[in-house]
Amino acid sequence: MAAGDPTSWMWSEAMEMLARAERLRSLAFPPRRAQGRNVWEPPVDVLETEEEVLIFIALPGVGEENVEAAIEDGELVIAGRRVLPPQLRTAFIHRLELPQGCFERRVRLPPGRYDGLARAVSNGCLLISLRKAI
Repeated sequence: MAAGDPTSWMWSEAMEMLARAERLRSLAFPPRRAQGRNVWEPPVDVLETEEEVLIFIALPGVGEENVEAAIEDGELVIAGRRVLPPQLRTAFIHRLELPQGCFERRVRLPPGRYDGLARAVSNGCLLISLRKAI
């Protein structure tokens, strides 16, 4: 690229922006190791009623079919992968703050037994409902 060519400074500015976005993402969602890979942890809310435990997991852009959920040793384990939609992979990025790649979150459940796990997507969150066993 020739000196003064706008694409040369635009490229370096774009790379700086991506590096800054990655630093911000790692501060908000620090990666950790799970099953030999780096993962990010989505934020969760856990609420309990007399009949069930409700877990809201913030996963905008992640379809219910792309998330696995299981109970292991008193914890709810939520795992999956968030990727950019194909039409955005060649788009000009102005800001990229939502984490991409593999995620996993382990949530300690309130003591008790559960006999049903239901999943639904609502307002960018995955809602997992665990029915209490009687």
